[in-house]
Amino acid sequence: MSDGVFAIALTLLVLNIEVPEIPEDLVAQELPGELLALWPKFLSYVLSFVVILFYWTAHHSIFSIIKDYDRRLIWLNSLFLMFVAFLPFPTALLGEYEDQQIVVAIYAGSLAITRLLLSSVWWYVSGRPWLVSVDMDRRTMRVFSIRAWGVPLVLLVSIGISFISVTAAQYSWLLLVIVDFVLLRVLRQSR
Repeated sequence: MSDGVFAIALTLLVLNIEVPEIPEDLVAQELPGELLALWPKFLSYVLSFVVILFYWTAHHSIFSIIKDYDRRLIWLNSLFLMFVAFLPFPTALLGEYEDQQIVVAIYAGSLAITRLLLSSVWWYVSGRPWLVSVDMDRRTMRVFSIRAWGVPLVLLVSIGISFISVTAAQYSWLLLVIVDFVLLRVLRQSR
């Protein structure tokens, strides 16, 4: 089920990019400009595709160590998947109104909540050793828990930045890659 939700969410992202409607006799003249005008939609599509892909791989990493489940885990995972399925909407908003503060806040907030819900799955199973198939040392668990806060923290800070500058808030999303890279290095060194 989880893989299906991810696949559908990724597919729905592209539906926000519509082919421009141009009178046949003006296609050669107007099509290049119309395609260029779609760049915010293409950018939001690529950004959201990559983010959902990262969530998908993190989800697989977490569930690769889970050997059993209970009702709470099912509900936490389902809530996470509900927000994954919602992400095409803020992506469409961002593609249409990328210069609006409220849109940047909705987009960043949606991504942050989604990541926090995925993190809640991790926190839940890490506190219940009977649900996981491997023994994890305290340091590895701590690094994973810190990593779970990295993405939401950057996104929540970007919401604050958006009140000062929408463009700066969007550029701050590049920190997601840097923060995740640094935390992964720390994790590898802790092993």
